[in-house]
Amino acid sequence: MSQGEGRQESGRSIAVVELRISQYLRAGVLLSAAVILLGLALFLILGDSGYPGRTFPARLPEIGQGLLQLKPYAVILTGLLMLILTPVFRVGVSILVFLKEKDYLYAGISLLVFLILIVSFLLGKA
Repeated sequence: MSQGEGRQESGRSIAVVELRISQYLRAGVLLSAAVILLGLALFLILGDSGYPGRTFPARLPEIGQGLLQLKPYAVILTGLLMLILTPVFRVGVSILVFLKEKDYLYAGISLLVFLILIVSFLLGKA
């Protein structure tokens, strides 16, 4: 195999991965929208958020417990979290793609971006 053929094969494999990633991103957005709409429908049917007064879940374990109990506000928050995590997934997959292609500079940059995203989530108020 010549060097040009190797680049063509590599380009095709990247195109396939990019197509697959775009499909996952689209599915993530649609799934999160469906979860948010389910929460909204529950809110409209039940007439309340599932929490007394002005109290709402603020931490992941509380949201998870509310989700298991199908509390409308927790379902909506779960959909929003899914929407936020969809592009983070994209960055994580990019790291793997760059490593596979032996493009260590971009793998390192993507890893740095991924770590910054994770740290920002951990240090956030929620």
